[in-house]
Amino acid sequence: MSLLEKSPAPGRMLLDDTSPLTALIEASQTLQSHTEYIIRVQRGVSSDNSWQVIRRYSDFDILNSSLMVCGISLPLPPKKLIGNMDREFIAERQRGLQTYLDSITQHPLISTSLVVKKFLDPNNYSANYAEIALQQVSMFFRSDPKWEVLEPLRDLGWRIRKKYFLIKNKEQSKERFLLSWVDLGPDKFLSDKDLQSAMKLLTNLSTPYLCPLVFSSTSESSALLIRPFSEKGSLRDQICKVKPRESHLKKYCNPKKSQGLELEQIKLYGRQVLEGLKLIHDGGLFFGHLHASNVIVDDDVCRLVDVENGILGVPSFLRPAFTQLRKINTTESIDVFCFGHLLYEMTYGRPPDSVPVDLFPSVPHSGVVSVLQSILSTEACKSGMPTVAALIQTPLFSDVHLKHSEKLQIKVPSRLKEALTSAKGSLEKRLHEEQRLLHQHRRLTRAQSHYGSEEEKKRRKILARKKCRQSACENEEDVSVRNNNNSGSGASSPPTCPSSPTPPSTTVLGGL
Repeated sequence: MSLLEKSPAPGRMLLDDTSPLTALIEASQTLQSHTEYIIRVQRGVSSDNSWQVIRRYSDFDILNSSLMVCGISLPLPPKKLIGNMDREFIAERQRGLQTYLDSITQHPLISTSLVVKKFLDPNNYSANYAEIALQQVSMFFRSDPKWEVLEPLRDLGWRIRKKYFLIKNKEQSKERFLLSWVDLGPDKFLSDKDLQSAMKLLTNLSTPYLCPLVFSSTSESSALLIRPFSEKGSLRDQICKVKPRESHLKKYCNPKKSQGLELEQIKLYGRQVLEGLKLIHDGGLFFGHLHASNVIVDDDVCRLVDVENGILGVPSFLRPAFTQLRKINTTESIDVFCFGHLLYEMTYGRPPDSVPVDLFPSVPHSGVVSVLQSILSTEACKSGMPTVAALIQTPLFSDVHLKHSEKLQIKVPSRLKEALTSAKGSLEKRLHEEQRLLHQHRRLTRAQSHYGSEEEKKRRKILARKKCRQSACENEEDVSVRNNNNSGSGASSPPTCPSSPTPPSTTVLGGL
């Protein structure tokens, strides 16, 4: 059953918000009282998908003020009141602003924030998503008055098109629930009917390693979800030792007290997460959104949150990373890749800076590094990911004792399973196409870089000189041959050269 109406047009976007934006300041123009910087912004690798925005220094300053919550010192050039119209100063400031743009577009969390997206792409991020979410939630409460909003949880997660509210059931006043509203994403390939069936299946699900949904409702463009609220927050909140209700930028951009888990916790939590993934895959579902913020721990039991994200079609936070690795091309390999990031964070207290990773700091148990290498190393990223079942059988996880030893399964109706299989194939097809385009772009970039290198320029100069000398020699030979032919038209035979004898037929004709 769907209680939601179609979202207003501005909120219905099928953009992939994880597709990286790059920004290059192409020029500056000085007006009477200020300077404007012309920025070329590009989404993804295609130069066809680019546009210009014009920004003043004051715009950069406002953006930087909005990002101060991150607790990171970003390299914004300082203000200057006198002499700020000098040509040399403007050129120097432009270089500084370019460095600033590079730093925010390359940061994994800051680059996904709404303030950065609006700064670089105002046309696609002008909608008031908080207002749209509030309208949808208000309609829901009018249809089901037993629920009551306690407070909006602003910027709780990184998704621009997902908003959170802390609510309660008036009939259970002490218990708190988390309501989330989310726009459907570009990987939503189920029909509306099949999507509602899948959401109904997940809402009625009761398993130890998946966080239950209390209520779900979908429309053509969005979904509304209610689940129990965890006062302790997510596993990442516990690793970073932060307050769960604070802004995600404040919590995660520069945590001061983050710390890895003890070995026994790593083994237990890792095994439970793997069991949750196995349960999802065996049921014909797909996830793709595993990270420490999507895991909650209650009484030493890990539960996966937002399992519905896969079928709702929203893009994965790690999509920019695994689209660069062509061996990560199935939904299971995506989940294993994400598990590698989670295991790294549980071990070291922070996600890896980049992937592949070939140097791992020492840890108490070599089995942890062995599993990390099998997922995050250069060799693993080139040859492919292990399966979830293979990870469960590794020495790190195979001897973990589970409270819930009975065999778990998700019973999916055959018709829905067929629809899920088709949707999974479409999701993987879009990923393959994106990886193919990225691979082509890399090859072209390498070729252009090689062509413009100093070594290649020297090689071409040497070849050009050789060709020039060869051409000069050929011209000399042509002149010599023409002279010989001209002299051969007389009564006497032409002189011959031992190095280039005159053909017999020419000699005969020359004697006639």
